[in-house]
Amino acid sequence: MEKEKIRVIVADDHALVREGIVKIISLEPDILVVGEASDGEEAVQLAVSQEVDVVLMDINMPKINGIEATRIIKSKKPEVNVIALTIHEQEDYLFEMIKNGVSGYALKDIRPDELIVTIRNVAKGQAFIPPSLIQKVFEEFKRLSRTRESVVNAFDLTEREIEILQHLARGLSNRDIAEKLFISEKTVKNHLTNIFQKMGVTDRTQALLLAIKHDIVKIEV
Repeated sequence: MEKEKIRVIVADDHALVREGIVKIISLEPDILVVGEASDGEEAVQLAVSQEVDVVLMDINMPKINGIEATRIIKSKKPEVNVIALTIHEQEDYLFEMIKNGVSGYALKDIRPDELIVTIRNVAKGQAFIPPSLIQKVFEEFKRLSRTRESVVNAFDLTEREIEILQHLARGLSNRDIAEKLFISEKTVKNHLTNIFQKMGVTDRTQALLLAIKHDIVKIEV
């Protein structure tokens, strides 16, 4: 039985960049480009109207920018994973994209093989932030953080839920976490659902970044 392909939409208002990305990822046997968008409005229409796993989303686009397009897509189809594409100087947009549900954040100077790996990992539910931006994330969340004890109590997280969040911080998938904790993958998903409800978020990326922000877990680098 043939393995199901990762269905991808590429959204970028620069035709040369967009076509280059499409050409690169289309060479992979497990990735299928199902649409191209030249603006944010078109990206939303494509993502909402068809089956898609990952949207590669440029941030600066006409009509609707990538930040707003991501928010709309995630509100209508939360199962769709969005990877933000940006140039290095736009790294401050990282926090806005995270708040709107982005699953990955890739700089446009990323190597083709790294982009492919990012797409595959994000399609599996993992989050990705470039190593070069990790320190900036820490600095921002440190500035905004409160004490760990008060926040944990506010979220009413159990020790097991904190343990699962820590494994998310290590980049583990649900299956990997299940194996580590000797529980079923379904149990991991149930814990994540409880975590999302307690923290007031809708996906694992938001939960992880909120946990880091409030010093509930730490990323090991």
